Amino acid sequence: MVTMNFDEAESFCAGMTEAEDEAARELLERISGKWALAVLQVLGEARGPLRFSRVLERTGPVSQKVLTQTLRMLEREGFVTRTLYPEVPPRVEYELTELGLGLLREILPLWRWIVGKLPEIERNRQDKASDKAAAA
Repeated sequence: MVTMNFDEAESFCAGMTEAEDEAARELLERISGKWALAVLQVLGEARGPLRFSRVLERTGPVSQKVLTQTLRMLEREGFVTRTLYPEVPPRVEYELTELGLGLLREILPLWRWIVGKLPEIERNRQDKASDKAAAA
């Protein structure tokens, strides 16, 4: 049986102010959005700066507008740096910061856990759908 130190979790949560709790929840919501983690992963895999067009083609079926919004949010939070080169045409490059790299390192164990539990989660979904259909 897996044990968890609920006392430690309770103590940590009790020690947070309402403002810290709210800020943490808001940040978690932003970084767990549809494209933020994908962009962070692309930049992490690049191991160096990437131009907007390279991020766009490696991220997947995201629009330029949504990618721009995502990159701006990640930059505002300090996970990504944006470097503008005053050339004609202007060149912009994005790169993961140490903070962004740290976030990826922390998320990886959660990502692995989720992927490992997908079959169980899918079975639960199917069981619930079957129960709901039988009750109707």
